[in-house]
Amino acid sequence: MNNAAAASSPPPPSSSATAAALSLIPKKWRDSADADLRLIKHRAESFKNLASSFDRELENFFHNSFSITETRAVTEMDFVKRLKPKLSEIRRAYSTPELGRKVLEKWGRARIRIDLSAWREVVGEEEWGKRGRRVGLWESGEGEGERKIRDWEPVRVIKMRLKEFEKAFRREPQDPKEVPPLDVPELLAYWIRQSEPLLDHLGVKRDVCDKIVGSFCSKSKSQLLLRSHSPGDCSVLDGEKFNDELDLRIASVVQSTGHNYEGGFWFDSGKCELIDKKRNVAIVTTASLPWLTGTAINPLFRAAYLAKSANQNVTLLVPWLCKSDQQLVYPSSLTFESSSEQEAYIRSWLEERIGFKADFKISFYPSKFSKERRSIIPTGDTTRFIPSKEADIAILEEPEHLNWYHHGRRWTDKFNHVVGIVHTNYLEYIKREKNGAIQAFFVKHINNLCARAHCHKVLRLSAATQDMPKSTVCNVHGVNPKFLKIGDKMASERALGQQSFSKGAYFLAKMVWAKGYKELIDLLSKHKNDLDGFNLDVFGNGEDAHEVQSMARKLNLNVNFEKGRDHADDSLHSYKVFINPSVSDVLCTATAEALAMGKFVVCADHPSNDFFRSFPNCLTFKTSEDFVDKVKEALANEPQPLTPEERYRLSWEAATERFVQYSDLDSVLKEEQAGAKSGRKPIMKSISLPSMSEMVDGGLALAHYVCTGNEILRLATGAIPGTRDYDKQHCRDLNLLPPQVESPIYGW
Repeated sequence: MNNAAAASSPPPPSSSATAAALSLIPKKWRDSADADLRLIKHRAESFKNLASSFDRELENFFHNSFSITETRAVTEMDFVKRLKPKLSEIRRAYSTPELGRKVLEKWGRARIRIDLSAWREVVGEEEWGKRGRRVGLWESGEGEGERKIRDWEPVRVIKMRLKEFEKAFRREPQDPKEVPPLDVPELLAYWIRQSEPLLDHLGVKRDVCDKIVGSFCSKSKSQLLLRSHSPGDCSVLDGEKFNDELDLRIASVVQSTGHNYEGGFWFDSGKCELIDKKRNVAIVTTASLPWLTGTAINPLFRAAYLAKSANQNVTLLVPWLCKSDQQLVYPSSLTFESSSEQEAYIRSWLEERIGFKADFKISFYPSKFSKERRSIIPTGDTTRFIPSKEADIAILEEPEHLNWYHHGRRWTDKFNHVVGIVHTNYLEYIKREKNGAIQAFFVKHINNLCARAHCHKVLRLSAATQDMPKSTVCNVHGVNPKFLKIGDKMASERALGQQSFSKGAYFLAKMVWAKGYKELIDLLSKHKNDLDGFNLDVFGNGEDAHEVQSMARKLNLNVNFEKGRDHADDSLHSYKVFINPSVSDVLCTATAEALAMGKFVVCADHPSNDFFRSFPNCLTFKTSEDFVDKVKEALANEPQPLTPEERYRLSWEAATERFVQYSDLDSVLKEEQAGAKSGRKPIMKSISLPSMSEMVDGGLALAHYVCTGNEILRLATGAIPGTRDYDKQHCRDLNLLPPQVESPIYGW
């Protein structure tokens, strides 16, 4: 085999062949290369001689230069002799091709350092402890009979910073012993919980779902449901507390796995994160001053009293109408040339009534007035007018109204927490129109869709509104502080023996049939003889003023019609009885104001008046005969002064407290404060878990977005033509870019 290999290998080239090959290279190039090689050899030889000369000089320095007999001087130079390896050895080692291997084999890692033990003896142990810690690239020390090699200081710092960087971007999972995994009954119970909206549509009531969930949890014998809690705590779980604990159990298990996921099937994870400790609250409403309506006044007071606490930055977003629409809506033909002019009017009106300077921002969004619906309709995407960095908490005054034709980003996608406040009983108004029952059926489901798709929580001012998803009944409105001061003034006059109320009864409302004028005329005409000598003064302006007045004159009723005016006007202070027979209101602001001024209130026994029943001056009637009795009772007696508790219940301070509590803002703020104190985020419900309710809400939001993008469908449902985007006049008034520039590619 070897002979064969040798036979097959080519013979070495002869010198003649080499010379022939080199002859092909020009002579000039060969001479230049030879000169370079000679120069390299000369420099290498010079470096070798220099190293050898330095070694000889160093040896002579050790043997001849220090003949002094002082022991201390000799000791001081001993460490120089211990400098190993010598320069010549380093040169020879580094000249070899296998540098690393030979160096490590000859000296090892422990020897590639400077031994300063002799220097330690010279400077002393104490001084060495202060200054001699960092002696070179490696630091040595004795420990259990062997040397320990420690990292160089810069390397150690880099390693420490890398570990801190890893901890900052990695969530440490909880101890698996503390949070056991979910079992099958727990998963089934949670799935049933999340499927409640779908089951509700299928006719399965919530009580049945709760029983099914309870049966699954009973199979797990309680301790499987909450292993992180004591057995005593598990035994008392029921109702809402049980549901909350189940949510926390699920969230704790997900967090224990280290899973960190933001987003979902329909969701946008690009929500804002808080930069400072203050929360940002945006209040969006459907009306603005000088239109004296509830959706213009109450959100204004809410913004002022939320900003008063200084715990959050508040922005009030109100509609801007072009001058042609302003003439139709605002009283006394009052118009504004610019948004800054209207803002100055709003702030002046507010500060005259609250007595302090309200520190909040007022912004405007483009809108148009619908004559058919007698309401203001937003144009374009209203969410654009709240900057993303301020999109934290949104309060939608009339969420169904704001989102009927909303074609833009979903509110719950942009904001961390969205609260809707239902002001108006639209179904009651629609039923009074032609084909009202059919229209009310569709509007009811559209309102539910808007509330589910765009709100996390819905507050209904009274049970008179339709029952919406995620809703709770609570009166979160107060009265103007000016009315409470009027009530205090009237009570002090009565205490001095003066006659506070010199006039009889009155009614104040916008003059449209739906505001209670139909009920009022029916009651007065039916009991004209029973109320002989009874005169009623009516104050109001509106679209139906001519018809209402004509009907009263036709029936020969004792009613005096006056122009509308502010309820706090001095001319109204001396009236003793306020009459409000309306059953279409959700929560009549005028009723609360009359009670605050210390007057009697005669109102219908209706869910809209539930909040006022506990006040002794509120007289409710169920029948028309009962109405006559209550009116006579109020005219024959004197109202009782408000107690401090009753006075506080009517104030905006109490209304703000109720709002924070029932809108879940209280829990949101507490969780944020707890996370800030502990230095970590609190356990929250994971949106990465499958949620049937959220998937349904997201699907409804997508369907609503598609439908509102079609102009034909918008017009078929009563939208104003051209309101999918704002127009050129809005661009000029509010200094906006055209919608074609804001959205160059505009689809559905």
